[in-house]
Amino acid sequence: MTKSTDSTQKWGKDVVFTIEDGIAWVKLNRPEKRNAINPGIVYEMNAVLDELEMDDACQVVVISGNGDTFSAGQDLKEYFREPASWHPVERERMMKANANWQWRRLMYYSKPTIAMVNGWCFGGAFQVLLGCDLAIADVDARFGLSEINWGIIPAGIVTKSVAMALTQRKALYYIMTGENFDGREAENIGLVNFAVPKDQLVERTKKLAAVLMEKNPHVLRACKVGYHYVRDMQWDMAAEYLHAKSDQAKYMDPEKGAAKGMSQFIDEKSYRPGLGAYDRKR
Repeated sequence: MTKSTDSTQKWGKDVVFTIEDGIAWVKLNRPEKRNAINPGIVYEMNAVLDELEMDDACQVVVISGNGDTFSAGQDLKEYFREPASWHPVERERMMKANANWQWRRLMYYSKPTIAMVNGWCFGGAFQVLLGCDLAIADVDARFGLSEINWGIIPAGIVTKSVAMALTQRKALYYIMTGENFDGREAENIGLVNFAVPKDQLVERTKKLAAVLMEKNPHVLRACKVGYHYVRDMQWDMAAEYLHAKSDQAKYMDPEKGAAKGMSQFIDEKSYRPGLGAYDRKR
């Protein structure tokens, strides 16, 4: 493992980050293009996630956009039109790299991830939003699946992501109308966990990250990975998987949290699981 010592560390051209107090603040960095996702963001985000995963200074990853936009979705020119002339293998590699970081990597990432939606979030950005474990939005942020308005469908894995997160009525309404909505509505329909005024967005995100950093990181990862796998399993298969996953988590946990928690609850009576967590420092 490595440990970053530079709290002002930056990475590349289209993605930058800093690490402060355990939180990696990762920003899409194309504000002049409303942080539209281009090949540069695709490749740099994969590299940034690789780097942060092995950095002990990073305990929680927060993804947002530089400027007043989370992301306007895929860059129509750089992501779609220009790659059409590339060698088919090169184009396929870029598409796979994009799918990797936007959902496969984020969903199963070894560290907790939070989407901090600080402005526009449209189209392909929904994949990033829903790939993160949790999400907080500015109440005035604007969300939309506008693909219908220019003659295409929400492709990639956008429609799957939306179907996973929203009820059928809400999902189809926004997919079929292209109508946009604000952060309050995003919270009401379950697209984000919380919507707060813009001037409270960073602090609310810090508070949520602090809660996550208190938890056993090994068990936290097992919880999120287990959730994603059992979602598509039948009941009997899910039960078998979760029994095995539970045993694996206990066996592999370097801090032996299950044993500590059980002892502190039953023997020492020093905490109650429904009201708090075991003391990880003992």
